[in-house]
Amino acid sequence: MVCGRWRGGRCIIARLLQPDRSQPITNPTIIPRDQHCISRANISNAALKVLYRLKDAGYEAYLVGGGVRDLLLGREPKDFDVATNATPEQVKETFRNCRLIGRRFRLAHVRFGREIIEVATFRAAQPSPDAASSNGQGMILRDNVYGTIEEDALRRDFTVNALYYDIRDFSVIDYAGGMEDLHNGFLRLMGDPETRYREDPVRMLRAARFAAKLGFVLSPETEAPIAALAGLLGEVPAARLFEEVLKLFMTGHSVASFEKLRHFGLFGQLFPDTEAALATEEAGFPHTMVLKGLENTDARVTSGKPVTPAFLFAVLLWEPVRLRTRQYEAEGIAPYAALQAASSDIIERQLGRVAIPRRFSTPMREIWTLQPRFQHTKGKRPQRLAGHPRFRAAYDFLLLRAEAGEADQALADWWTEFQGQGEVGDASSGSDEGEKPRRRRRGGRRRRRKPATGGGGE
Repeated sequence: MVCGRWRGGRCIIARLLQPDRSQPITNPTIIPRDQHCISRANISNAALKVLYRLKDAGYEAYLVGGGVRDLLLGREPKDFDVATNATPEQVKETFRNCRLIGRRFRLAHVRFGREIIEVATFRAAQPSPDAASSNGQGMILRDNVYGTIEEDALRRDFTVNALYYDIRDFSVIDYAGGMEDLHNGFLRLMGDPETRYREDPVRMLRAARFAAKLGFVLSPETEAPIAALAGLLGEVPAARLFEEVLKLFMTGHSVASFEKLRHFGLFGQLFPDTEAALATEEAGFPHTMVLKGLENTDARVTSGKPVTPAFLFAVLLWEPVRLRTRQYEAEGIAPYAALQAASSDIIERQLGRVAIPRRFSTPMREIWTLQPRFQHTKGKRPQRLAGHPRFRAAYDFLLLRAEAGEADQALADWWTEFQGQGEVGDASSGSDEGEKPRRRRRGGRRRRRKPATGGGGE
């Protein structure tokens, strides 16, 4: 529920009619400071510095988007974005700690220590043909054309994100009935949904993410085209989809995001092999494994513990790897070689949909290939395994498999007890028990031989 006292009547713009994006909005609803709950005390100092400095330089400056939305919902915003009539070059002139980024739409990043405030210039409602370009499916590829705040509001994706906090009088400007949608828990896309999804298919993922994060319901017209247009995600660069996957699954609401994605038919566009496995064994181990892994991720995020994409992707892709391993074993390939080959196959296929940087795919592969080594609990093998740099992640993965019913719980318990005995610390050096220490050579360092003359040197 929206915090504060504003519970106003119907917005001037009729809620049953989608805003006409060809015409600017001239009659927004203004919510004065005494009728909403946003306080400057809850806005970061960095964002306030950007807002005030732009205002003092003679420009318009507004807090906009998710920061305003979350503040009105009584949540702590993850970041703060600013919209202004200053061009990116003018923003850069105003802030020495600024750099310009982006090709599709130019943005300014103003850095204060580790915090970055993103500043965007108002976008025009109708990009000119020479300033913007799109592909044959209607997807916008370049969009560097600027406009007014009224036009900019029409370019926002959802009504709840078309809310502007004015630093001049601390009011909230509502251009599309976003306050009422916030109050009702409704997620509504601005403009014609099919057109908006074709312009940027990632908006379908954002719809699922916001619905999961906020606990909102998509309006019927916003949800209706998703199933038919889900395939457009195949045209989105795999690197961009990787960033979207992190937002979906590593911000504390991954279970809800997973369920929304599957409900809208989007999960299979991101993880086709996993979706195929889930579809055949809906109530079995694969579904349980994924849910347990996502629950674990959410719990770690909530408690402030670190999470890594390597472990997340290892969970999401484990069942396809397991099934492919079985196929190779049935063809007569040795189990460990089959697992290695299956890992390579699934990673290569996945990279065609969602890019996984090597710094994450390599440890993900190691988590998988270490699993068979947990079967060996005799002799010095446990100590050697415990000395592996990826042991802890692989052990956590084993616990998850056991919890989901795929691995032997007694085996997981054995490894837990093994670590409790302090063996892991002894084994971390990788040396075998009973190995005689090497004698140190007398006389200190070994003397270097003088280089032979006549070897081509001067």
